[in-house]
Amino acid sequence: MSIVVNSAQNVFLLQTALNSYAFGIDDQGLVRHLYWGKRIDAIDDFEMPVLTEVSTNDPVLEITREEFPVYGGLRYKEHCLKVTFADGTREMVYEYAGYKIIKEESFDELILKLKDRHYRLKLELHYKVYEHYDLMERYVVLRNESEEKMEVEKLHSGQFHIPYENLNFSNVHGHWGAEQQRFVQKVSYGKIVIENRRGISTHNHNPYFILDLDATETFGEVYFGALRRSGNFSGVVEQTQYGETLVQLGLGEHDFCLELLPGESFESPAILCGYSATGFETMSQNLHRFAGDFLLREGLRPVLYNSWEATGFGVSCEEQKKLAKKAKELGAELFVVDDGWFGERNGIDNGLGDWYVNETKFPNGIDELISEVKSLGLLFGIWVEPEMVNPPTKLYAKHPDWIYHFDTRESDTSRGQYVLDMTKPEVQEYIYRMLDGLLSEHDIDYIKWDANRPISQTGLSRDLWYRHIEAVYDIVRRLRKKHPKVLFEACASGGGRIDYGILGIFDDFWTSDNTDACDRLTIQDTYSYLYPMKAMRAWVTDCPNFLSNRVIPMKFRFHSAMLGTLGIGCNILEFSEAETELAKEMIAEYKEIRPIVQEGVFYRIKHTSANDYSLYEYKKDREGLLFAFLPQSKIGHRSVTVKLRGLSEAATYSVKLESGEFRKSGAYLMQNGFELRLTGDYASTLIRFSEL
Repeated sequence: MSIVVNSAQNVFLLQTALNSYAFGIDDQGLVRHLYWGKRIDAIDDFEMPVLTEVSTNDPVLEITREEFPVYGGLRYKEHCLKVTFADGTREMVYEYAGYKIIKEESFDELILKLKDRHYRLKLELHYKVYEHYDLMERYVVLRNESEEKMEVEKLHSGQFHIPYENLNFSNVHGHWGAEQQRFVQKVSYGKIVIENRRGISTHNHNPYFILDLDATETFGEVYFGALRRSGNFSGVVEQTQYGETLVQLGLGEHDFCLELLPGESFESPAILCGYSATGFETMSQNLHRFAGDFLLREGLRPVLYNSWEATGFGVSCEEQKKLAKKAKELGAELFVVDDGWFGERNGIDNGLGDWYVNETKFPNGIDELISEVKSLGLLFGIWVEPEMVNPPTKLYAKHPDWIYHFDTRESDTSRGQYVLDMTKPEVQEYIYRMLDGLLSEHDIDYIKWDANRPISQTGLSRDLWYRHIEAVYDIVRRLRKKHPKVLFEACASGGGRIDYGILGIFDDFWTSDNTDACDRLTIQDTYSYLYPMKAMRAWVTDCPNFLSNRVIPMKFRFHSAMLGTLGIGCNILEFSEAETELAKEMIAEYKEIRPIVQEGVFYRIKHTSANDYSLYEYKKDREGLLFAFLPQSKIGHRSVTVKLRGLSEAATYSVKLESGEFRKSGAYLMQNGFELRLTGDYASTLIRFSEL
């Protein structure tokens, strides 16, 4: 049973396969955290500590381990909720009002009911327990049952209490072309704040926390949580003066205010969270399994060819046909026309908003190309940037009030474009009708949805940061319902929308505009800590790389991209005969191993070699893969000892290297391992193994 209640003591125990989470209601009516860690079965062992005030400068409310602290009273700590009532009162005083348990097939849910003692504001703390995944989901529902408006100035979805000091906090830093760079810093006194203020999230920080007690891949305690929301967010990590570490995540506080009208309710974004007693590997695998079972569309993702690097904005029907034929020859399964097919789109300064087929580029309409692509046996995809508009377009001339703006200010252009006001129902309907028209009138299988600039001149309503992304979610949900076979890729100027909010609404992430295969190893490694490999789009592109100017062998580029869902973005019409044959071989091999990569269990393999090898293992049923990379040999040309993970100790495995095959027991391969030596720069190999 995943939810256990001691009604006499008002203690609630949430149980997953290996872990427990406990809290209760004390004699003051406060919701107090009790425990988070390895499983404890005896609920009666949990006792509510008696609160004692340290001094008048350390009041009880300040030191109480509250599950959901609100603004008000003698609280000076971080709070999850701040509300201004109609009469100007700016604090909440809650009381316990009962609980409810809901049992579903895949989870159990506890709803803890609270209410303000004076105002008719009700608050529900929701806890979904995914027992077999060792995960939990937390979110909050606010209900205004009064006849007057309330203003919500801050809303975080929950607070977590971790009973340690001097923890390691990890997240990502970065910018366009350099996203997903993992950093680890020691938590000490003071606060660590992560946030996004731009409307398009995750180029800089990602909405999650990982806190560990000197953990490794397979050892040590790890606490983690990921916010299921794109766009603006905020999070804070604080080591308190009272011997613990606090974490909060939720809607971005910057420029935020939500009007809660009479009779309205509001549901916060959820935090998907968990605890691992066995290092980062368990954390990653639990999240990957959850995503695969609950969020991701079934089926293998196709090998994609995208024509952007071959043509840029210079799209033409005949050139696209040639690329499609070559892509088919190489083994691609999906052909995607990127930017430049619509309106007067010959550069970044025009076209966005005018979503009609450019007659100069497609004199007979785009169906001529689609028919050719389909006759080759390929799926067809297309690029759009629906949230944006260029000033010279017909759409902007007709609807200049459709952009975010202030009447007394000149609106910023960035990348030559404005952001459409997605909070307007008429804008939402226009975008839906435009995309529905494309999908209804043309045989399109794949939409690459881009967003290439942050939001500014945000208008008068400070809830737009939330409502904007909700509009995007809603439009795609409606489209998926009507066009259930169409795949959607979340692309936001590279890696700008990688989060558990958009995953499941969109099928794939475009991980970064940086396609340098060596840089991608860093980006993709960090991505893997939380997000599933099946959703990670990765391309093989031309060299010298447009961003790094590096020249990397094609084999290494393919192996790097084969770690996720494979795509090709080269100008394939310029391939030599040798490059063509190698590409064919690599794509064919990827198709063979695709079920293992996209649906298998993923491992980051650590090692002690002085050389900077990168090792990644995938395993599904009796089959497995090891990708090994050595970007640069160091003095000494040291080998690496590879110790595989997740094998059956008693079973015998066949391991196939480029140099030959050997057989060893699972115990030997995991405990002793085998030696692997790569030499030179940008060396890589794919090793396949199977249980006999």
